Amino acid sequence: MATTSDAVLTQILNQLQALQVSQQTLQAKLDSLTHPNGNAAISPPLSPLRNAIPIPRAQSETPPPGATPSSSFTTASALSAATAPGAQPSDAVITDKEREKLLYPGRVLLTTYPDQHGIKPFPVVWGAPDASVRGPIIPSRLPASIKQRNALGAHSGSYSIYRALAIAMGTLSPSHKPDYSKTEPAISIPPQPAWSDPSKIVSFDPWGHLVPQVFKHEIEDLGLDVRPSIAVTRAHMKLSEIDEAARRGDLKVDGKILLKTGQMHNSDGSVNEADPGVEISISKAAVEPVWYLPGVAERFGISEQLLRRALFEDTGGMYPELITRPDIKVFLPPIGNLTVYIFGPPAYLSDETKELTLRVHDECNGSDVFGSDICTCKPYLIYAIEECIKCAQRGGVGLCVYFRKEGRALGEVTKYLVYNLRKRGGDSADKYFKSTELIAGVKDMRFQALMPDVLHWLGIRKIDNMISMSDMKYDAIVQSGIPIIRRYDIPDHLLPPDSRVEIDAKIAAGYFTSGKQITESDLVKTVGRTWEETEH
Repeated sequence: MATTSDAVLTQILNQLQALQVSQQTLQAKLDSLTHPNGNAAISPPLSPLRNAIPIPRAQSETPPPGATPSSSFTTASALSAATAPGAQPSDAVITDKEREKLLYPGRVLLTTYPDQHGIKPFPVVWGAPDASVRGPIIPSRLPASIKQRNALGAHSGSYSIYRALAIAMGTLSPSHKPDYSKTEPAISIPPQPAWSDPSKIVSFDPWGHLVPQVFKHEIEDLGLDVRPSIAVTRAHMKLSEIDEAARRGDLKVDGKILLKTGQMHNSDGSVNEADPGVEISISKAAVEPVWYLPGVAERFGISEQLLRRALFEDTGGMYPELITRPDIKVFLPPIGNLTVYIFGPPAYLSDETKELTLRVHDECNGSDVFGSDICTCKPYLIYAIEECIKCAQRGGVGLCVYFRKEGRALGEVTKYLVYNLRKRGGDSADKYFKSTELIAGVKDMRFQALMPDVLHWLGIRKIDNMISMSDMKYDAIVQSGIPIIRRYDIPDHLLPPDSRVEIDAKIAAGYFTSGKQITESDLVKTVGRTWEETEH
């Protein structure tokens, strides 16, 4: 009997939910009918001043510390001056409330629906072999693009928040049109077979670095807000550890991959006779996340509906259209990007006859930048860079891929809390993973399933040398169809003493090692130093 009642209750709840969605859709349609031009239901007509940014701040409003001069004006004038014929932006001084009305003259639009009047998303055929068939990615809510918007979220990941702040402060026009002349990639990364396989690349847009070229018609003729999500450039890398390696003779200056740095100067302008060290000639690419939701769901072995619901609920309901717009399959998540560093000719990456050395590295700000010795992150990164240089000098190519997954994607705050627990609770290797689980509920959230996408984007078909002890990374790459010939870890003599806790815990947990095996019973013997031992 209880089972029948539960079934009836579930049916009623489903019907109520369906009625609610129907009511919201009808309301949206009603809103659109009240505006003959059909635009207001999606976005109200653009105010003349929406393009006249910066919109000046009233003198009585104190600009925040650090605000640029263009964000506030001391001239007192009426709002009418802003709308007078021939008025200039600096002629008006208006309040925040007035500025809000000028920027966003209509009602707040929390969400949209597939059959809403005026909405016609630009078609996206993910995995199409040609950019014109695949179509541009358009997350913009600007009036010129909102009707054809075909992606949720915003460009620049978490930095989109700063863009919103700049618009609110009046330092940036929301309709600013970037000038992409002379910004084309500094090296060629041409289309690869994987670009036309919708299952190989699902976490970013493979055409992202070619947007101004392949979608020129959509940008210039149709006026759509289409933006690059990848930038490719060249640079010289300067690291003190590489300087030392060259001085020791571990690395050789060849004038091509590794170059001698020019002499430095003293404060009086004279030439400093000290050895200036070396620098590395590299190519690099910054890649923003652009998720194809059906592909991401399949990669993780869950339904698209569950993925959408989890992304909606556990981002505080930030993206309601994940629920109300199942027709939109692309999502730009508010997470960090990845950076590709190439040592040697980029064309060699897709040439199976060339040797390729790879390091996939997840961000660790404390170690990579500030030299914390509690982990092996920076030593691993430096060792991998040295190995990439040597591979390139042997006639091959080196690749370091740097992902923004701080603290195993748990974040830096959680990581530091774990550090506190470890140091106060006895920092032994047998407690290493348990300490993280006690605070975060999980020992690792990096989930490497999406990681191989960047390798397929570069056309990589085999990896000769992989510097990593992570089985998650190794398995993800191999299962994606890229064989790895040799894998090796960092030599013991490069490990900071306090990081032995991390290494031994990982080895005992089954991570790859070319050294001795460590059992669970050995872990209690590996203990990190206490805070007191660091005080002198």
